[in-house]
Amino acid sequence: MTLEPAPQPALGFQFFLSDALFHYNRGLDNILYFAKYRIINSVFKALSDPTRRQILQLLRKRAMSAGELADHFALSKSTLSAHFAVLREADLVDSDKSGTTITYRLKLSVLEDALLAFAETVGVGLTAEPRLRKATGKAR
Repeated sequence: MTLEPAPQPALGFQFFLSDALFHYNRGLDNILYFAKYRIINSVFKALSDPTRRQILQLLRKRAMSAGELADHFALSKSTLSAHFAVLREADLVDSDKSGTTITYRLKLSVLEDALLAFAETVGVGLTAEPRLRKATGKAR
């Protein structure tokens, strides 16, 4: 009587599956990487214009209607509308329409996230070991 070895599972499938998961995760990382840069690019495009920066400064104080914002600029309504569109595309402002009035609000968290992501790409603000102060024995 000869004993035959027990059948082994097909390793090819396991390798295929692990390779597929590796490439899937890598592809997902690439998508997230480029999505982050697309957001950063749109935010910096929005911030590149002094009019849009002034609009954001005004919205920092409070939500304002398009008409209230227009009162601060010597620009046509269509030009301001184009500026609002760039700010909305960058997700820096939120707009609510009530009847014929559009009210804009600053979305500060989006701006903060984009600036932090940019800082990470250039190596600013990397987590470093916290510096400890020398103990002096004096109470503060």
